[in-house]
Amino acid sequence: MGLFDGVAGAVLGKVLGGGQAGDQGGLTAIALELFNQNGGIGGILDKFKAGGLGDAAASWVSLGENLPVSADQVASVFGNSAITDLAAKFGISPDVLTSQIAQHLPEVINKVTPSGTVSEESGNLLTSILGMLK
Repeated sequence: MGLFDGVAGAVLGKVLGGGQAGDQGGLTAIALELFNQNGGIGGILDKFKAGGLGDAAASWVSLGENLPVSADQVASVFGNSAITDLAAKFGISPDVLTSQIAQHLPEVINKVTPSGTVSEESGNLLTSILGMLK
């Protein structure tokens, strides 16, 4: 798992782009954890659809502009308990975590679905990361 984490972290770091080095590592780790806990791309998109944010989630996959989501919407989709647990794991406040997810998740999903569709393999983070490396 160490090699996968290293490769996935490097790719997600490029996807997230910008920011300070320390911040970037934290964002990458959070992104990896979020994907792993929620069943990859497909699982995250399903959560947003179930939470009434299907249009926003669909925009991240499509070739058009990404619709934004708010930190409050992120907290609602993932649940306060999951957000609190994940924030504690990374030593940040739940408000900072939901703000970072709201800011970066649309672009991450957009980058790992470059064709504008989620294939069956897109639900698997490993397949998505390897596809980006081609």
